[in-house]
Amino acid sequence: MTWVGKSATEIAAAVRTGETSAVEVVREHLDLIEDVDRVLGAFVRVRRERALEEAAEVDRRGDLGELPLAGVPVAIKDNVPVAGEPMRSGSAATPETPQARDHAVVERLRAAGAVVVGLTNLPEMGIYPFTDNAFGVSRNPWDPARTAGGSSGGAAAAVASGMVAIAHGNDGAGSIRIPAADCGVFGIKPGPGVVPSGIGADSWDGLSENGPLATSVADAALALAVMAADKGLGEVREPERVRIALSVKAPTAGVMIHDDLKAAVREAGKAFVGLGHHVARDDPEYPVWAATALVSRWLVGPEADADGLLDDPRLEARTRTHVRVGRIVGRLRPPRDDDRERFRAAVAPLFERRDVLVMPTLAQRAPKAKAWGAGGWLPSVVASMRYAPMTAAWNLAGFPAASVPMGIGGSGLPLSVQLVAAPGKEALLLALAAQLEARRPWPRLAPGYATGA
Repeated sequence: MTWVGKSATEIAAAVRTGETSAVEVVREHLDLIEDVDRVLGAFVRVRRERALEEAAEVDRRGDLGELPLAGVPVAIKDNVPVAGEPMRSGSAATPETPQARDHAVVERLRAAGAVVVGLTNLPEMGIYPFTDNAFGVSRNPWDPARTAGGSSGGAAAAVASGMVAIAHGNDGAGSIRIPAADCGVFGIKPGPGVVPSGIGADSWDGLSENGPLATSVADAALALAVMAADKGLGEVREPERVRIALSVKAPTAGVMIHDDLKAAVREAGKAFVGLGHHVARDDPEYPVWAATALVSRWLVGPEADADGLLDDPRLEARTRTHVRVGRIVGRLRPPRDDDRERFRAAVAPLFERRDVLVMPTLAQRAPKAKAWGAGGWLPSVVASMRYAPMTAAWNLAGFPAASVPMGIGGSGLPLSVQLVAAPGKEALLLALAAQLEARRPWPRLAPGYATGA
């Protein structure tokens, strides 16, 4: 039996019972990475020898039968520390010095029996919603001519192609949800304090959170439970009747949303009606100033991560310009300490009327996969704001949010919807996403990558 394409839940159960070994599972996935990643560019570093050694250690563990992720191959986004590996954050200007210890999230995944097979690619400093840098371009398994998204683009491509069962990502303005939507997988950004953050210099002023991407809600819930050290998140239960708001209103003015992506929201609404939930059209009252607050944070945030690198010729000119513009914006309209509370207060009435908001994850389909950085700063900014302006508001609010696959669009690329709930409602998002998955099943892997599924 091949274990490539099997779910994390299936793999872990088989390793725990001795039906297979962690070494066998990991070797099969490493072989697939060697075969397909030359096209997709999901990984910046593959840990073949170390991963096999670590898989053998899992097989020898005395607590093997209790490990929730026993032998499950996972990928870590290359902007959190992995012991013994450099952390490049998508930049040739960062040092190649191996990290001394694992990030807390990596520690928890390994303690649960997962095996880190490699580090995934991201745009330099995680700035853009497409993944390209000096290490290469990450491509979409559904159409390699299209981006895998960003900034967790390598993570999404690795999951959608079956190279790993689950992947770690992080999300400061949509960086889990955007690539999940592009690649047709499930991704969830928890609210603050659920999973240890500690991403870069200051987690983008506290907006960025770590979370999982997976092909199924059950696998993502399992991974999130491990990352959060909260077993309850892994127990996805049937929700009671929920009040759901459908909205295709963009958080900022002037955004054009593709008809297919609006239709996906309506289809999700129909599915939820069929499941017995109360569904109605209802829009948040986004304050006009929110656009300025969001853009200023996107421009100002990366400066702390690029500190000390601006004079390095290996830093992308695009990043250097982004930081310089951010400094100007920071003087004109710096991020304000009360922005988060003011924004929460503005959207609070919707979440008093409704339990969950269903809205588009993206405004437009995935752009072309190419070296966007070679084209300068402005094209990257324009493309980012045109196609992926729907997610950052919920980082500012500090609300948990998830991207759920919702069929295939006219372009042949996956569609999605975004589910948003008030703080502390991660379990509710997982429960509703699982209901959608059961009602409207999605392809677990991209076409052509379904070996063993």
